[in-house]
Amino acid sequence: RVAAVCVKMSSSGTRRRAASVPDTDTDDGEPAVTLKKEIGLLSACGIIVGNIIGSGIFVSPKGVLENCSSVGLALIVWTLTGVITAISALCYAELGVTIPKSGGDYSYVKDIFGGLAGFLRLWIAVLVIYPTNQAVIALTFANYALQPLFPSCFPPERALGLLAAVCLLLLTWINCFSVRWATRVQDVFTTGKLLALCLIIIMGVVQICKGHFYWLEPEHAFHPLQPYDMGRIALAFLQGSFAYAGWNFLNYVTEELIDPYRNLPRAIFISIPLVTFVYVFANIAYVTAMSPQELMASNAVAVTFGEKLLGVMSWIMPISVALSTFGGVNGSLFTSSRLFFAGAREGHLPRLLAMIHVNRCTPIPALLFTCISTLLMLCTSDIYTLINYVGFINYLFYGVTVAGQIVLRVKEPDLHRPIKVSLAWPVIFLIFWAFLLIFSLYSEPVVCCIGLAIMLSGVPVYLFGVYWENKPKSFNSFVAKLTHLGQKLFMVVYPAEGVNGNNGLLCYITHILHPAFMLDKDNKTRPELC
Repeated sequence: RVAAVCVKMSSSGTRRRAASVPDTDTDDGEPAVTLKKEIGLLSACGIIVGNIIGSGIFVSPKGVLENCSSVGLALIVWTLTGVITAISALCYAELGVTIPKSGGDYSYVKDIFGGLAGFLRLWIAVLVIYPTNQAVIALTFANYALQPLFPSCFPPERALGLLAAVCLLLLTWINCFSVRWATRVQDVFTTGKLLALCLIIIMGVVQICKGHFYWLEPEHAFHPLQPYDMGRIALAFLQGSFAYAGWNFLNYVTEELIDPYRNLPRAIFISIPLVTFVYVFANIAYVTAMSPQELMASNAVAVTFGEKLLGVMSWIMPISVALSTFGGVNGSLFTSSRLFFAGAREGHLPRLLAMIHVNRCTPIPALLFTCISTLLMLCTSDIYTLINYVGFINYLFYGVTVAGQIVLRVKEPDLHRPIKVSLAWPVIFLIFWAFLLIFSLYSEPVVCCIGLAIMLSGVPVYLFGVYWENKPKSFNSFVAKLTHLGQKLFMVVYPAEGVNGNNGLLCYITHILHPAFMLDKDNKTRPELC
């Protein structure tokens, strides 16, 4: 009777699910449940641009200017960091098409340097990097969304936390519901933030046409506000590099890209120069309306810029920052959930996080895990401290990943590489990377050491959870029951698994109706029972 119900539901639902099930087939020619390839070139550019351009260019370009001591040098730093970002993105493009797996630098480090190195990259991302970054972006969104309602004071902290939580929950629901919806949201809000920045740039051009370019003239642009200092200039490069963070996020969703061998490098070649152009010319626009002293004194540069030039329409700027950060939260949720999905698929996180919904083909458990960990971060008062601790480690793994490109060239020279860049590019990046890393260790040794300690705390977790294979049967049984319960709650299965003559929904229904349909000793579904 159960088998008849399963077969009937499977056959009657085939037409309804035709649009939602990707074109991956099983050995019997039936469609399998797997991640859908729905990210085209436009959405790929939206992911990169939307993740790089958050609140930073609107709020705090003053950090680079403070450390550069002059407007001209600050513009050079913004340009050079964009060039270095483009070089590192080229290296990631080669890795992305050579190792075409979702997970980005985690997948590359794991495949090149082994399981422990990959796990430590995943550990620091799961524990601190993505939950804290998403919490900060959500709080920034809440702050600027509420600013028009509280023009003369700061919004209440409870209101900020509540609106940030609502933002996270809404975007998590959208990402769980549909990949197409999530990418459309990203496209719309990326377009919105680019339009806001274009407005800033156009107003800057108008100011230049009116003759307001005093701080852009060479004799004034390079006039030092304070004596030049190599240490502070290095810090300016570090801050500029962090402003471009997010350039590698498209590599986390490689398996969902349409034609990744073409669209991954194309999206990188379009997006990084575009962001560099916007960053440089937005900074030029700022100094046409504000002196360097005014710019460094402002806590929200774009808002001050709008107040000076937009008059009664100055409310556009805080709303633009809010929309920009809303899109940033969406992009971060979308990509970080794929990182956790990839880690679970490799056995480095609970297997439930590697499952996707049988109809929507979205990694619902990974998305919910990302959302919950971010909501927990909203409850702590030490978010910014944690970001400072692990920012060094995050940048450390960028260099490790690019070094892995050189190692892979030596170890597997005959490996098929649809894109093959000159080894001069990773060498240039590694020189720049080593310079910034050494300076960070020299200037803030305690912060860097704490970050290293947080990363190394993952070693015992790896030994217990991954390296130790012969765990007690009672422990494995407990984990299997939890996984089974999660599959029932979220209607999820392993991608392209549990399909033998019918699609994944049949496997799921049989799983629900037959409690005996459990997981095997390796925590994988048993397709023969399907």
